[in-house]
Amino acid sequence: MSSMKHSSLPFLAIACALLVAGTVHAQQLLIGPGASALNPPLPLPPPPPRIYVPPIPQMDVPAPPPSVQFSGRGSFGDRISRCLDEGAAAGLNIAQRSAYSRACANRD
Repeated sequence: MSSMKHSSLPFLAIACALLVAGTVHAQQLLIGPGASALNPPLPLPPPPPRIYVPPIPQMDVPAPPPSVQFSGRGSFGDRISRCLDEGAAAGLNIAQRSAYSRACANRD
């Protein structure tokens, strides 16, 4: 039994030496050659950009009707008519009404 202990002792020493050497080699691979263990790790790379693919129009689907935005002002002609009526109701003469209607239509 004693000879078995003596013969396993060199084997155990070689196994420990290989284990320590493997650990040192693994640490160098993780840290990198010439780098310090005190350096902070590199940041993660940014995420790839999102690629937006617009929908492909279908031939058999009717196009949606265009949306029209109406302003609350009305047309210029409608505003002039309203302003002329207001000027006449206020008792303005023709020259005063024309000046008033221009200013009134551009203001509204």
